[in-house]
Amino acid sequence: VIRGVKVGHATIQLWVFKFTPLLEKEFNKRKRTTGKRWRMDETYIKVKGQWRYLYRAVDKQGGTIDFLLTKRRRRMSAQSFLIKVIGDNGKPELINIDKSGSNKHAIRVYNKRSFSRIEIRQCKYLNNIVEQDHRFVKKRIAGGLGFKEFESARMTIAGIEIVHMIRKGQMNSKRKSMFRSFELLVA
Repeated sequence: VIRGVKVGHATIQLWVFKFTPLLEKEFNKRKRTTGKRWRMDETYIKVKGQWRYLYRAVDKQGGTIDFLLTKRRRRMSAQSFLIKVIGDNGKPELINIDKSGSNKHAIRVYNKRSFSRIEIRQCKYLNNIVEQDHRFVKKRIAGGLGFKEFESARMTIAGIEIVHMIRKGQMNSKRKSMFRSFELLVA
């Protein structure tokens, strides 16, 4: 019971499936630009008893750039995440990663194929910003019943990430919209 309203977890799940794509679409229109120095990392989440990998990128100031849930931890997963992030947010000048070979390989392949010069810095201490940011997502997931389907996990994590980005102030909200009301709700 929250604010006098009794709602079951199944209802919440239906709301997540219905409203997350709409929120994601609207948020991406209003998302603030990100910095040119990124931190990239992956963490793991259990879905139906199996580990799945959540790739995440944040900028130097801690603003979430993007995220991607994948079934496997491979070079191709890291590469598809990097292509998605750059396609949506532009090219960074530097990416900090931990000792992950797949992330390093993905950046090198991207540099070769697009004739870019994205600098790679491998230092686990500089990646603390993204490591600390993982905690928020993991904390929200730990309170649930667990994920039974991959698509359910992907949608729920997208909703969690969007709310987290709004709380961090990563949205331009000058126009009056339903998002302004939502921003006041989550603050």
